[in-house]
Amino acid sequence: MKPEAPAIHKVIPAGMATLLTTLSVAPPVQAENFEHTQRLLSTRKCPRCELSNAGLVFANLSNAELSQANLAGANLSRANLQGADLRGANLAGASLYGANLVGARLDGANLTAVDLRGAYLMGASLMQTVMNGALLQGAVGLSPSTGSAEEFYQWALQDERRQNFPGAIDNFTQALARKPDFAQAYLGRGVVFLQIGENAAGLADVQQAERLFTAQGNQEGMKITQELVKQLTAPPPAPPKGNGIGIALLGLIGTALQFLPLSIF
Repeated sequence: MKPEAPAIHKVIPAGMATLLTTLSVAPPVQAENFEHTQRLLSTRKCPRCELSNAGLVFANLSNAELSQANLAGANLSRANLQGADLRGANLAGASLYGANLVGARLDGANLTAVDLRGAYLMGASLMQTVMNGALLQGAVGLSPSTGSAEEFYQWALQDERRQNFPGAIDNFTQALARKPDFAQAYLGRGVVFLQIGENAAGLADVQQAERLFTAQGNQEGMKITQELVKQLTAPPPAPPKGNGIGIALLGLIGTALQFLPLSIF
């Protein structure tokens, strides 16, 4: 009787064993459905399609039918979506940076954390659209019901710190369109105007901020704006140097900017 052959054991290195275990239990990552992407590009008709993470930069999708399509995480930067039907679509986390959405129908769409910076939204329909965490800086054609005054105010402050003064003015203006009695936004826009030498516009905004701070009983805001108005309406006799801002006024602008971030509610 032949002796039983010894069992052969394969030794797998510890690192490889861990890798194999991880691969065996890790859930598959949802990939772009290339068939649906091709259908969209060739026909512009792809309702309910699976287009998550699709690369559609600069795609011409004018009047495309994309109702209830899944476009989560898709890159639609600079895409032409003019007149597109995106009702009920999932665009969570998608990039629509600089996209043309003029006249697009986005009713009921999920735009959570979507990037709409610099997008064109004139005439777009956004009824019952979810836009939590959406980036809206520089978007053109937003209705006053889109986004909050506080969000635009914070973006304006960030732009001011980066010395992006046109962006700061635009975001303060957007904040005021949503909250006309937002005294801090008037003060913020006023000091930005002063920094770029638009003293008349700056004075008008600071005076409006003073009126609102007074009506709201904000003592610190009243004090800052009254000092600014005093400096702007009764400047020192010596001509200012540099950018046209006197030393006293420059100090008050710095004080105002320190005050603003503490005033958001």
